[in-house]
Amino acid sequence: MLLPPKVAHGVADGSVTLAYRRWRKQDVRVGSEFRTVAGVVRVDEVEVVDADAITDEDAVAAGWPDADRLRRQLDKVVDVPTTYRVRLSWAGPDPRVALRESADLTDEDVAAIDAKLDRLDRASSHGPWTMATLDLIRRRPHTRAPDLAAEMGRERDPFKIDVRKLKNLGLTRSFDVGYEVSPRGLAYLERTTRK
Repeated sequence: MLLPPKVAHGVADGSVTLAYRRWRKQDVRVGSEFRTVAGVVRVDEVEVVDADAITDEDAVAAGWPDADRLRRQLDKVVDVPTTYRVRLSWAGPDPRVALRESADLTDEDVAAIDAKLDRLDRASSHGPWTMATLDLIRRRPHTRAPDLAAEMGRERDPFKIDVRKLKNLGLTRSFDVGYEVSPRGLAYLERTTRK
């Protein structure tokens, strides 16, 4: 479930507790968690509701100024009559943030990262990419993703998906423009024997 940054930050500070969605079938499960720009958000409750019964108070709890504007947004989803109310809560900070800052790597940590990157390289349809991507981001921090992808002879979107895999391991971090290798990633690059 995607949340705009403003809504995600509202869940984190407690000012947003609801989301409304139009789905053909329920798209999230109670108890599931997902990462947002403001940390991890948990789904506490999901139920079908009558969109006409949404109150202004409900809309404000979902980050909207009033119910009419929320209903107009929902009505943009054509041919899907079912409206779901999703109760949300903040589950805590994104664990990748703490991971990427942890640069005191043991030999076992380096070996575990080596193994994960080896698996990503073996599973790739375009050949080994992990070390070249880390090196490129290290050399060209805060460079636009399309420019980095072009330098590697790749399309932007698949390149960004691969960088997200490195981010999930705590090796990179993202910015409004581009990426950089995290402290953990730099420590790893200093210690690994992978080429």
